Amino acid sequence: MKAMILAAGRGERMRPLTDELPKPLLKAGPHRLIEYHLYQLADAGFHEVVINVAWLGEKIIEHIGNGEQYGLQIHYSNEGDQALETAGGIVKALSLLGEQPFVVINGDVWTDYAYAKLKDFKLSGLAHLLLVNNPGHNLQGDFAIEHNRVLNQGEQKFTFSGIGVYSPDFFKGMSQGKAPLAPMLREAIERGQVSGEVYQGRWLDIGTPQRLQQLEELLKD
Repeated sequence: MKAMILAAGRGERMRPLTDELPKPLLKAGPHRLIEYHLYQLADAGFHEVVINVAWLGEKIIEHIGNGEQYGLQIHYSNEGDQALETAGGIVKALSLLGEQPFVVINGDVWTDYAYAKLKDFKLSGLAHLLLVNNPGHNLQGDFAIEHNRVLNQGEQKFTFSGIGVYSPDFFKGMSQGKAPLAPMLREAIERGQVSGEVYQGRWLDIGTPQRLQQLEELLKD
C-alpha cells in the first residue's frame, strides 16, 4: 500500500511564516511538519510515498529528496504554480498511486496515531476516514459515525482528521483540474460508501502560527 501526503497548499493563514517556506517545512520540535509523517509511515511499514507540491514546491523536493534518509521511496506530483485542491491533487497523482487503495494524509496535521493500523486496510466501500474529537476551531464537527459507518448528520459529530484510506475508484472518471474533496465525500457518505473510526489520541491541525506554537509546547511534554 502506498501513501500520499498533501503538501501543495499556500498556507495563507500561516503568513508571514509561509512567505519564504512552504507550510510542510515549518519546524516544530526536532522535525519539520512533513517529516513527522514520513518517519511514522516508515515505522508503520510503508515503503512508497507520493507528495504533491505547488507553492515553493522546489524547496520541499530539495529538502526531502528521494526519501532515502527516511527509509522511503518518494515520488512527487508537481502541480505547478496553482495547487489543485485536495481531490484535484489526488486525481493528478493517481498514476503514481497505483490501482490499490492508498492512504492520504494532510501535510499540515500532526498526530500520534499509529499509521500501521491503516497499512493494507481492507476497505468496505470507497473510503475510510479517521475522525477526531472537535478542536476549538471546529466545534460543530464535520461528520457523525454509527457502527463504523460515517454519516453526514447525527447527534454527535466529529472532525475529519485529514487522514483517510481511499479506493482509486472513488476518483474514477474525474478529469484533472481544481476540485475539493469535501463535496465528494458527502455524496459518497450519503450513498453509504464511507466507513470510519474515531481516534481519541493526540491530533492537531497546524493551520495558524498559534497552533504551531501549541504543537511546540505539546512536544516538550
